[in-house]
Amino acid sequence: MVVTAGTRWASRAQFFSSGFIFATWGVHVPTVKAHYGIDEAQLGLALLAAGAGAMFGLTSAGRWIGRHGPRRMAALCGCVYALLLAGLIAMPGYLFLLALLAAFGLVTSVFDVAINTEAAQLELHGGKPLMSGMHGMFSLGGMAGAASGSAALAAGLGAQAHLLWVAAAMVLVVAFSSMHMLPRPPIASDAAPADHRFRLPRGMLAVLGVLAALGLIAEGAIYDWSVLYMQQELGSPQEQAALAYASFSAAMAAARFGGDTLRARFSPAALLRGSGILAAAAMTLVLLTELPWLALIGFAGVGIGFANVVPILFGAAARVPGVEPATGIAAVSAVAYLGFMAGPAVIGLLARASSLTAALYVVVAFAAALAASARFTGDDGNRA
Repeated sequence: MVVTAGTRWASRAQFFSSGFIFATWGVHVPTVKAHYGIDEAQLGLALLAAGAGAMFGLTSAGRWIGRHGPRRMAALCGCVYALLLAGLIAMPGYLFLLALLAAFGLVTSVFDVAINTEAAQLELHGGKPLMSGMHGMFSLGGMAGAASGSAALAAGLGAQAHLLWVAAAMVLVVAFSSMHMLPRPPIASDAAPADHRFRLPRGMLAVLGVLAALGLIAEGAIYDWSVLYMQQELGSPQEQAALAYASFSAAMAAARFGGDTLRARFSPAALLRGSGILAAAAMTLVLLTELPWLALIGFAGVGIGFANVVPILFGAAARVPGVEPATGIAAVSAVAYLGFMAGPAVIGLLARASSLTAALYVVVAFAAALAASARFTGDDGNRA
């Protein structure tokens, strides 16, 4: 299988699109909250619906991708993912919003597994680390999506118009880049059919899944709640509050573009330990300061801290002996999403019982837990 520059850039475009779409959703979390007149607990339930849809998608992603290939599933789910943005504030009521977000979560999860499977295959056939750089493109997309959303709001563009423009642009990017992904390899006539059935992971896959859950819960909390935190707790206008997501994503992107070099030099345990310590310290700064500009610096530190956690763990899951890459990534993702699914709702309930500031100390706790558990990822030495 020949890996060309075109196939690598097609994969990068898919990760960029995923980050851009997800950031647009993050920017409009306060818009959705205000449009439907819901409180933090109801918003948490809406995010839980998205998580439930994602869990259903993950239990089927390995089978669907094994049957149709990453290229076809990325094209289908990526385009639907983009189109659903246009309906976020067009639903006739809260219950319809829950249904839309469940579908949103489903296609998001399958798209995520498809593009990560593609990246793992590129890394395998290309012979050098690529996964952190691909996730860097996701973060770059997140930065671009958040920054453009902030600019659109500041310029007075209506929320629905902004969502429609983003949906149309991302459908075009996803559809075009899917055409240049790796073709599905032919199956030999005497080859035994691959087993793509979903199973909850055991052994090393289970360990990787739990660690990924800690990372995704904390990372997802920033995606879903940072804009509202800046607006509600620090009194920032929405166009400034959107910069919290941009600051986090920009720093994460920069760290991920250097992540493949770090992965080649340092052990997974050393990287996870340092990442967890940095993320915990930076998030503590965010929650203790009353200065919006200092909070933005803190969010950047959190982004650097979490930058390479998921790329390391997904890359390892794709290389577990005897397991198909899509199946390994889906299994680890499923454990991660078990926590990710409950995380937004838990934060919403904690915020309702106390404050959003107190609830976001969950990020500090999980970052510290990642640092403390880093030894379970393997050799703790320096590879240089």
